[in-house]
Amino acid sequence: MTAFTVWKFDSPDGADRAAHVLTRAASEGMVKILDHAVVSWPPGEARPTTRHSHDETVRGTGWGAFWGVLVGALFFVPVVGGVAGAAIGALAKATEDTGITKEQLQTIRTEVTEGTSALFVVTEAGDLDRLGERFHGLSKKLIATNLTDAERAVLLDTFGGR
Repeated sequence: MTAFTVWKFDSPDGADRAAHVLTRAASEGMVKILDHAVVSWPPGEARPTTRHSHDETVRGTGWGAFWGVLVGALFFVPVVGGVAGAAIGALAKATEDTGITKEQLQTIRTEVTEGTSALFVVTEAGDLDRLGERFHGLSKKLIATNLTDAERAVLLDTFGGR
C-alpha cells in the first residue's frame, strides 16, 4: 500500500535530518520511498523553502509536479481568508485521489510555520519496527496521512509523534 505522511519538526532543519535517516534506511532495504519533499521555514523568512527528491525515477516526475502544486498552494498563496480557503478547496479536489482531505491540508498549512520544518513522504512497503527505531529521538509530530485510523495507530505506536 502506498502511504502519504507529513511529519512536522520543531526546528527548521529537523525534517532534513529525518530525510537523511529515511534515505539511509531505504538504502538498507527497510523501506521503499517513492518520493519525498522537505519544507523548511527558517526564522525571519517570509516563506519556507522546499526541496524535493525524485526517489523513484519511474514516478518521480509525477510526484515532483504534485509537490509543486501542494507546497505552492499551501505556503505561497496569500493568507487572505477567501483566497486561502479557495486555494485549499481547489487543492483538496486535486489531491482527492491520494486520500488527502481538505482538513488535512488546512492542518498542514497551520502547523508548518516559521521556525519549523516538515517532511512530506510517499512510501511503499517497509519494516516499521526497524524503521521506527531509526526515528526515535527525533522530535516529530504526524500531522497528515492517507492511512486508515488503525494503520495510523500502528504508525504512531511505532514512530511516536502523537
